[in-house]
Amino acid sequence: MSEVVDGARERNRAVWASGDWDEVAPYIAVAGPRLLDRIGGVGADVRLLDVGTGSGGSVVIPAAQRGAEVVGADVTDAWFPAARRRAEEAGVDVEWVVADAVELPFEDGSFDVVTSTFGHMFAPDQHAAARELVRVCRPGGTVGLCCWTAEGHSGGLFASIGALMLPPPEGFRPPLLWGSEPHVRELLQPLGVTLDMRRATLPIAFASAEAQAAHYEAYFGPMVTAKAAIGEERWPVARDGILAFLAEINEREDGTMAAEYEYLETIGRRGAP
Repeated sequence: MSEVVDGARERNRAVWASGDWDEVAPYIAVAGPRLLDRIGGVGADVRLLDVGTGSGGSVVIPAAQRGAEVVGADVTDAWFPAARRRAEEAGVDVEWVVADAVELPFEDGSFDVVTSTFGHMFAPDQHAAARELVRVCRPGGTVGLCCWTAEGHSGGLFASIGALMLPPPEGFRPPLLWGSEPHVRELLQPLGVTLDMRRATLPIAFASAEAQAAHYEAYFGPMVTAKAAIGEERWPVARDGILAFLAEINEREDGTMAAEYEYLETIGRRGAP
């Protein structure tokens, strides 16, 4: 693997080990059960891998509660203590594994279902991540993904931060490409996967725009990392940009904050050999 990709993988680990993902996860948790419902049949005798699982609240714990044998994998183990606590509170057993989406430590066809909700999309090598998701899924199994779209509000939020940072390295492919139907077809169809894609939204609400900005600034890894990179002197300008963006997308007029964040939900069925 090239030094460029290796460096990107290390930066990726650092980003997601910063902040406090367990404080962010509840705002997107509903996407996991929705995904499991669309996959269907997730229960006893199903082995499921969730890639980029964080603290497990979106897919892993709901899948285990449905009776599946579940493995939660993440590029960092920083959130596994919270994940174990949440699993214990839910009364389920989960195996937690440190694993990079571009190099999963599992044998071919190890799982009936492979999922990722807003996780694998940040892997620096998108073709490698796609191959790994499919490789560890058994023939006839299912790959289920949720990824932010560039056109949606998450895309706008990432853009408002990225505009003040250094340009990405040559060859960088934006994670939000995973929210593009043509790009997902390009990645997964050559691997023998039949795709069913739809766009959906997640409602995210806070007491105010200022509360949302402060929450992300304190807990959301990419924003924590961006603040450190931009520096304390320039950060107020970035924060003003975030607040302006949130004001623009706010659907409420009572001083509180709420918006619908678009994502692409992909269900891929791996062809039998």
